[in-house]
Amino acid sequence: MAAAIALQAALWIWFLGCTTTYRLGRYILVEGMGLKSAEFAALCLYSAGLVLYHLVPVGKWILLAMLILWFVVEFFCHWYYTIFGVSERKLKGYNDCFRNTVRIFPMSETRLVPDLYHIVEHTLILANILICLLR
Repeated sequence: MAAAIALQAALWIWFLGCTTTYRLGRYILVEGMGLKSAEFAALCLYSAGLVLYHLVPVGKWILLAMLILWFVVEFFCHWYYTIFGVSERKLKGYNDCFRNTVRIFPMSETRLVPDLYHIVEHTLILANILICLLR
């Protein structure tokens, strides 16, 4: 149970960065979109899912469904284009949007390469999906 709470808290705190900007010195980890954003709405839904997970037996399945939906959306926003290719327009928009973020792998002019923030976020989502399935 402690591992579940730790991973859920880690994902919540990490995803909060989509609402408020996280910086590492002069580098941007993620630029927050504010309270009037789809990201904030997703954070609220995840928060509600966490409350249900811990309070009612069916909450596990509600949270699992939310996490799977969230992962599918993230996959089609990031990894789909990394794996199967990207249009020039999409790549330019993605690279412009995440130009100043921290990266493990360098940005490419031919392939969409997710930044560090999104790699960690997607890993945490998958870990939370596994926690739901195993609990």
